[in-house]
Amino acid sequence: MSRRSNLLPVATVISCLLVTVTHGNSPFTSHRRTSSNFTGHGSFSPASSSYSSASSSSHTVLANPYVAPGGLMALGGSPGQQRAAAKEDFATSLGKDAFDVIYQWKIIDFLYPSLQARNNAIRTKAFIPENNLPLGVDRFRNRIFITTPRWNPGVPATLSYLPLPVQDPSLPLIPYPDWSFHTTPQNPDCSKLVSVYRIFVDDCERLWVVDAGVIDTLTNLQQICPPKIVAFNLETDEQLFSYELPPEQVKQDSLHTNIVVDIRDGQCADAFAYVADVWRYGITVFSLREFKSWRTTNYLYNPNPLASDYNYKELNFQWSDGVFGMSLSPVHRNGDRMVFYHPMSSFMEFQVPASVLQNETIWQGFGLAKAFQPVGSRGKAGQSSTSGVARNNVQFFTLVQQSGVGCWDLAKPYNRFNLGVLEKDQEKLTFPNDLKVDKEPKQSIWVISNKLPVFLYSQLDYSEVNFRVLNTDVAAAIKNTVCEPRSPPNLAFNRDPEQCEP
Repeated sequence: MSRRSNLLPVATVISCLLVTVTHGNSPFTSHRRTSSNFTGHGSFSPASSSYSSASSSSHTVLANPYVAPGGLMALGGSPGQQRAAAKEDFATSLGKDAFDVIYQWKIIDFLYPSLQARNNAIRTKAFIPENNLPLGVDRFRNRIFITTPRWNPGVPATLSYLPLPVQDPSLPLIPYPDWSFHTTPQNPDCSKLVSVYRIFVDDCERLWVVDAGVIDTLTNLQQICPPKIVAFNLETDEQLFSYELPPEQVKQDSLHTNIVVDIRDGQCADAFAYVADVWRYGITVFSLREFKSWRTTNYLYNPNPLASDYNYKELNFQWSDGVFGMSLSPVHRNGDRMVFYHPMSSFMEFQVPASVLQNETIWQGFGLAKAFQPVGSRGKAGQSSTSGVARNNVQFFTLVQQSGVGCWDLAKPYNRFNLGVLEKDQEKLTFPNDLKVDKEPKQSIWVISNKLPVFLYSQLDYSEVNFRVLNTDVAAAIKNTVCEPRSPPNLAFNRDPEQCEP
């Protein structure tokens, strides 16, 4: 979410970027791949020379979209028929009943050591139940982890867990690792957790936490501690390290709200973390081996003014939120991978090679601006918070204005004709705010929905369910959809600018 203010000037109106990528090609070649033999990785191939890289005299030309055996007839109809049907499907489809509700609450509670301790916390206003809203989610084996940022006073713990399988679907949150790791805002201890927005479970059984260090975000924003990255060993629940972002990498009113961790070939000590600054439009890169960080910027981190106007139920509001959702492509045989990202207030998906973000030397200058490229558009009302890529190379993403979850097979062109809908449900998936694809052998998608706009601008009805943690199996969710890897792509494309829509 964004701090209430007038929309900030945007360096470029990205709403018509898709004019230059009319065909909406996939950033990958058409060959099917696995994580070990993926052969389709490469830089975005622009239709316009204005997007070519200034740092290279040549660029990789990507393959044309995959053509199924039998040509267009095998895909079912003419390009015009496909275009009309697919656009209608993504815009209006409700998907299927893909998600199961795992946990749900009318109001958030915490598991205190005793009833007396809970009552004392309520009496002293250290715990104000109606001021707590679950935001971030991830899963590791028999636990799910949930964040509760300190939007308002009265949030006693900012990171918790719950057991799997579920015993009580409305179980109180259990502070993680325990109560002693959470500071009190009145007497802050910056070595402890202050306000956690999102988390990330990596391939090395570690839980990464981005702690924004801010409190009272909605009423009286205060940066009481520096933003920091904290990691825990999920086998022992011991803290592994804590790293404060240097002051020069934190801007006035920065809000660090998302984190993704990049690990190759099980090299746990060589991890890189990418941390999004949603209010000041930057991605901070942290190298675990070097134990240092640097800030990256690009004009494609900025929000789109046309996507900054939101409608949720009867509420209308404006968020000027920049770079937010991030996910990782498979590793290419050359050792590089793409970082997919999007601003919250945008209809577009973008990409940049991870090697560009990880090269600190580049960012001691002006960066490689043209290494950042658009991938495609989700269309009107296509704002998304977070996303994740499963091992079958399908990306899943939230659709916050549509109360749904969408998908994209990375081997297909990124456009509305090749984007699928897992499910849309105004109650069950109402304002899906975070999404993770877990690391289990049989992967699942985890989503948290929380009616955030009502929490911010109106009044939640605590007699009804307000917060849900939902789950679905990756393979089952995409079965018989355009996102299924064995499904051929839709070759229809729109020659008109997709994002000049009001």
